[in-house]
Amino acid sequence: MYRAVTRQIEVTVEPNFLPERSSVESRQYFWSYTIVITNSGAETVQLRTRHWIITDATGRKQEVRGEGVVGEQPVLAPGERFEYTSGVPLPTASGFMTGRYQMVSESGEKFEIDVPTFSLDSPDHKRVLN
Repeated sequence: MYRAVTRQIEVTVEPNFLPERSSVESRQYFWSYTIVITNSGAETVQLRTRHWIITDATGRKQEVRGEGVVGEQPVLAPGERFEYTSGVPLPTASGFMTGRYQMVSESGEKFEIDVPTFSLDSPDHKRVLN
């Protein structure tokens, strides 16, 4: 599990390799990841946009920007949490993702929160550290 806290908003990520959706022969590797966003602050906030940077094992980066997450722009009152699962394909057996969410407070202030950088690793792939 990976964790980041920005302005009393906690984001945790749990990646999961999906061998049934992956194919070594086709160079397609697929992971799901479950994210939990918990508002431990005193103000209601809404997630407006996402920005992902996805890097494969060769160092190739892909940026993804968009409205909300999984078609939603959740509103989190103090103490509330929002959980969702999404997925990502890579042409390599490992990589990593990092990102940010743009939030807006009920007073109208826009700010960004960090999504922790998390590793995408195939359990069958031998890891090489440089």
